[in-house]
Amino acid sequence: MFEGRPAVSGGVGKDPVNEPMIRHWCEALGDTSAAYAGPDAVAPPAMLQVWTMGGLSGNAGRSAAYEELLGLLDGAGCTSVVATDCEQEYLRPLRPGDRVTFDSVVESVSGPKSTKLGTGYFVTTRTDVRVDGEPVGTHRFRILKYAPVRTYAPSVPSRAPETPTGQKPQVAPTSTPTPTRPRPVINRDNAGFWDGVDRHQLLIQRCLGCRALRFPWLPGCNACGSGDWDTVEAGGDGTVFSYVVLHHPPFPAFDPPYAVGLIELAEGVRIISNVVGVPYDKVRIGMPVRLEFVRYEEGQPALPVFRGDLPAEVGG
Repeated sequence: MFEGRPAVSGGVGKDPVNEPMIRHWCEALGDTSAAYAGPDAVAPPAMLQVWTMGGLSGNAGRSAAYEELLGLLDGAGCTSVVATDCEQEYLRPLRPGDRVTFDSVVESVSGPKSTKLGTGYFVTTRTDVRVDGEPVGTHRFRILKYAPVRTYAPSVPSRAPETPTGQKPQVAPTSTPTPTRPRPVINRDNAGFWDGVDRHQLLIQRCLGCRALRFPWLPGCNACGSGDWDTVEAGGDGTVFSYVVLHHPPFPAFDPPYAVGLIELAEGVRIISNVVGVPYDKVRIGMPVRLEFVRYEEGQPALPVFRGDLPAEVGG
C-alpha cells in the first residue's frame, strides 16, 4: 500500500555543503583527516544525510502519503519511534559549494514485529541525493514505530467502585514497582570493555598497527583498518568537553534534571557518561573530572561515571 510511494519530493538542502559544518562535524568526532580541510577539502562521506536535514522546521516537501502512513501507525497505538539503523552508498565526494537536491521513497514497511521496546513496524525510506542532477549518494534510514510496553504501574490508583449499599469497599494499598535502569548492551565487540568495568578499570583499545587509541570499542581501527589491538587502562582524569542537562522527557529510574557529559580523557579519547558530585547547573565545559564506578542497583553491573571538581568559590 505504501511501499514505493514518495516520502519527500523535490527536496532541496537548506544550506550548500560548507566548511564550517564540516569543521564542526570533524571536531565533534575527533576526525583529523587532512582530506576534510584546506583548499581541496571534501565533506566526510558520512555527512551525506546532514545536507538533507530540515532542521527544527522540518522538510517542507514531505509527502501526504508518508504523513498518512505515520498517522495510521499512530492510530494503531504505535505512537513511539526510535531510529534503528542507516545505510549509505557514495558515488562521488561532496565539496564545499555543492547544493544538494533529493527525493525520498518509502522502500519497505515490515509486518508487526515484537521487540523489547514493544510491538511495532519497521519503516525504511531511501533518499537519493543529487548535485546538479548528478547522483552523488543514497541514504537508507530505518525507524521502528511501536506501541511502548508498559513496564510499571501508574502512580495514581484508580477510583474504587462503590458497593450496592453505597459504601466503598476496603482496598488493600498497592505499591508501584520501582523501575530499574536499562542494562548495558554487551556483545562480542565490547565485552572486553565491560569485563574491565567489572574490575573497576576503564579500558581503551589501542591499535597494534598504528598505535592509535580508540573509543568506543570497535572491531577494527578506524585510522588504519587493522584488526589487531590490545588495551590501555585509562588513568581516570578528564575534562568536560561538552554536556547537556536533561530535564524532559523523564525516564523511569532516572531523576531529572541531571547532567550528561562528553568527557575528554587525559589519554585523548572521549566517553559519554553522567557528571556526578556537583549540582547539574554548575557543570561547565573544561571542568576537571575524575573517574569512579557506581553500582546503582543490586544485580546490575557497575557503571563508569565522572565526579566533577568544583572550584571552592563556586561550590561554597
